[in-house]
Amino acid sequence: MSIGFGHLARIGHLYPSGGLCDFEIQAMAPEGVQFVTTRLPFRDTSVESDRSLIDDLELHASLVADARVDLIALNCTAAGVVSGPEKVNERIRAATGIRAVTTIEAVLAACNVLHARRIALLTPYHHDVVAAEIKFFAERGTEVVSHASRPCRTPFEQAMLDPHTWIELASQLPGGYDALIISCAGVRVSGVIGPIEQMIARPVVTSNAALLWYCLRTLNIGERPSGYGRLMHC
Repeated sequence: MSIGFGHLARIGHLYPSGGLCDFEIQAMAPEGVQFVTTRLPFRDTSVESDRSLIDDLELHASLVADARVDLIALNCTAAGVVSGPEKVNERIRAATGIRAVTTIEAVLAACNVLHARRIALLTPYHHDVVAAEIKFFAERGTEVVSHASRPCRTPFEQAMLDPHTWIELASQLPGGYDALIISCAGVRVSGVIGPIEQMIARPVVTSNAALLWYCLRTLNIGERPSGYGRLMHC
């Protein structure tokens, strides 16, 4: 766990304003990896809000760029889905000259390395956001074969979900999938990744864990935290 100075890497972290779980990615990070966080306006969980989250993306990216970060990560899974990771990354690079990544591309990369073409999906999203994410996966060659949600109206409500919610929902999913995706950077889930993997005997990929793994991989940092699922060992 790293809660100190980024002597290995500093990662600019663009995170929704109403969210409370940005601590998870820093808590999972290896020593010497520092997430420098700024917030983007986000107060409800509609598709419209997911889209407008990046209205002033260049301004917020320039703020973390002031800290001379090595990489900038947009950490809102649904925002990456509705706006497209390529578009987001290009806007950040154009504004700052710094390489950028998004959570949804990290999740896709995790599916690829785990050879997961058929996935189960758990979210705190409403139907329209879930539908957009299922379509996004399908367009990129990954089939969502089962899904369940505990819909929340605000990012604050997402953070208030008990972590055991994800154990309960995972236990009710039918089989036939290669990996379980728990989508949303705004939920508390890092502490139950291991128990869920043990219960379902399949890899579990969460938004924050996938983004951390992808950032470390992108920056060629070999250190990996333990206790957060099979993905970290890939």
